[in-house]
Parts: sequence; C-alpha cells; structure tokens
Amino acid sequence: TDIPVIPDLEEVQEEDLAMQVAAPPSVQVNRVLTYHDLDKDLMKYAAFQTLDGEVDLKLLTKVLAPEHELREDDVSWDWDHLFTEVSSELVSEWDLGQSEREE
Repeated sequence: TDIPVIPDLEEVQEEDLAMQVAAPPSVQVNRVLTYHDLDKDLMKYAAFQTLDGEVDLKLLTKVLAPEHELREDDVSWDWDHLFTEVSSELVSEWDLGQSEREE
C-alpha cells in the first residue's frame, strides 16, 4: 500500500539542505604508474593486445611513439609576445594573399 509520492515544490523548498554536506568519496591510490611501467605491461600481458576480445591492438602497439619522442620541455608563454607573433603571422599571410590576388 506504500505508493511513492513525488513531493511538491513547496515541501522541497522547506527542507534546509544548506547545512547538509555530502561526504567526500574515498579513493585509495597506491601509486601512479610511469610511462615505462605502462609500456612494459602493455607488451607483457595479452589482455592489453585485444580490445573487447575482438579488436586486435598488436599493430597499434607496434607503431605507438615512445615516451622520449613525446616529451617536451616546459616553455612559459608571455601573452604579449605570443599575441605579437600570431598577429604578425596573420598580417604576413594576409599581405601574401593580397599580393597573389593583385597578380
């Protein structure tokens, strides 16, 4: 005989939810794997060589770029310098397009 009832908007507004705080999720993290560890695991375990048991990933794993090719040095950006560089490239492209149209 217990039929769920959708509460009225007035009932919901009367509840004071401002002081209720949800508990944060608890996640246990042991360690973060490095690229080197992931590469070793990828080649070692056959489970990583197929996707959903149907798609063969062996070809993909053979042509993945190694970590040292993907690493880049951190470079700080200066807004004024970056804006000047991009705007000068745009102006030079625009000038080149204008000169091609005139010819």
